[in-house]
Amino acid sequence: MDSNLASLRSLTITPLEEIEQDEDVQMENSDEFDEEEEEEEEEEEVELKLGFVEKPTNPRSLLRHFFPCKAGGFPAWLDPVNLPLGKSRICGFCGELLQFVLQVYAPIDYKESTFHRTLYVFMCPSMKCLRSDQHEQWRYKQGTPSRSVKVFRCQLPRLNPYYSYIPAKLDGTDRPLSTGVPLCCWCGTWKGEKNCSSCKKARYCSEKHQAMHWNSVHKSECHKLTASDSPIANNANGIGDLTVSKNGSSKATWKEYKIVIKEEWEFESEESEGNSSSVDNSAIVTKYSKTDEAMHSVMDQFEADANNNSWALFQERISRDPEQVLRYCRDPMAKPLWPVSSGRPSKADIPPCAYCKCPLHYEFQIMSQLLYYFGVKNDPDSLDWQTIAVYTCSESCESSVSYKEEFAWVQL
Repeated sequence: MDSNLASLRSLTITPLEEIEQDEDVQMENSDEFDEEEEEEEEEEEVELKLGFVEKPTNPRSLLRHFFPCKAGGFPAWLDPVNLPLGKSRICGFCGELLQFVLQVYAPIDYKESTFHRTLYVFMCPSMKCLRSDQHEQWRYKQGTPSRSVKVFRCQLPRLNPYYSYIPAKLDGTDRPLSTGVPLCCWCGTWKGEKNCSSCKKARYCSEKHQAMHWNSVHKSECHKLTASDSPIANNANGIGDLTVSKNGSSKATWKEYKIVIKEEWEFESEESEGNSSSVDNSAIVTKYSKTDEAMHSVMDQFEADANNNSWALFQERISRDPEQVLRYCRDPMAKPLWPVSSGRPSKADIPPCAYCKCPLHYEFQIMSQLLYYFGVKNDPDSLDWQTIAVYTCSESCESSVSYKEEFAWVQL
């Protein structure tokens, strides 16, 4: 079985020509995979939450002082001042700034410091970089690997300088206690450290985004802003934190959605009652829960292989609620739902927390169905994944860094 598994893994994780050590690294863990498969068969049931996307009825509900769960659009930064800077916000392969994928509001009630707690996922939209990323995720023991998928954790106590002690009301009257740093007028994501040399009002996170904004809309708007005392008109956050060009932002972000969290058992009950969805579920599952032709041919040859079993279990579980884009459970017993058994991590492949050295535990995974809602095309070079599993510090530790990097495992 080990030889078959090695063959399957070489297909699932496409090796780069310049990296010849990946198969050796993965083979070292093959025995651990077999042991963990046996453990997972005895896994206890845990209460699982599922995330579904929908267009918000009130866009204000996605503002940061309402602590939203959201996908696409702009991140609603929990700490609006001390944003990630430098290399932490760029792809480790192409050097481009990462694009916001989603955020999950996940407070922990037994710790004062985690009264507010949000996890953010960013990634490079290049499929070439994602393939490179999948090789690098095996290599944390060999140093600091380059990544194109990054996760940040931010947490605040209830008493903090940014938000009221009393929850905000969705009536347009409540606002954060303070504004945040100015954000880039093109991507609306990262801190606008540079400003337009002419109008002095438009802010940018990079020279590239400044050039893109200039060629798109700012060239015609700049002289008007120079003669005006008012800031840039379109304020995407509606609270003075963000001035972003709507024309530009549509090219630098994915479609924006609210993430609605529900218990998985609710959908098991609906299924038994014969409820159906108005969305074409077959299109969602078929389009973004697929293996390539090479994998299909191998799976046909090895019908009894673990990958076949994993795929069948995965499809059966997902078919109960195929619109899900997120699976969440912080229970220490919880584990990701892997589409295939090859290309998944062993316990030794998950690094410890970079800040306190405590173990990282699985917390949630992103399903490939999200790409369907983002409108990503189903072309060979388009962004695609099977699942992205996010592991976070088991202690949700504190440090002087406001946005702490966690760990993501990508399965293609």
